[in-house]
Amino acid sequence: MTAKIAYDEVEVGTELPAGSFPVTRATLVQYAGASGDFNPIHWNEKFAVEVGLPDVIAHGMFTMAEAIRVVTDWAGDPAAVVEYGVRFTKPVVVPNDGTGAVIEVAAKVAAKLDDRRVRVDLTATCAGQKVLGMSRAVVQLG
Repeated sequence: MTAKIAYDEVEVGTELPAGSFPVTRATLVQYAGASGDFNPIHWNEKFAVEVGLPDVIAHGMFTMAEAIRVVTDWAGDPAAVVEYGVRFTKPVVVPNDGTGAVIEVAAKVAAKLDDRRVRVDLTATCAGQKVLGMSRAVVQLG
């Protein structure tokens, strides 16, 4: 399958609709159960602080998955993402305050490639800090 977006209708610099993704402690517990990653830094505040973190942090793979939603929503087909990679730059700190954290994601088409593919560069931030670096996806367009 390919994206519902047509390659010929996309230009370098095209901005994708941005996304905001709330993260609470409950979200982290749900993700831990689904992924099998029960590392206590993701749910136990005392342990997280003892190992030098400011508080409980979101799973890196969870953060990565939330960010790519901006691209899959835009493309209309998750299978259209043929490559995706990031560098983890800062943790997403999730306080136990009833609000949690919010991951903000912006993305734009950075290059048109061969075979009706585009490279999309993403920027993911939380509390004003970049949490993913070199976040890039290659998307097969229609």
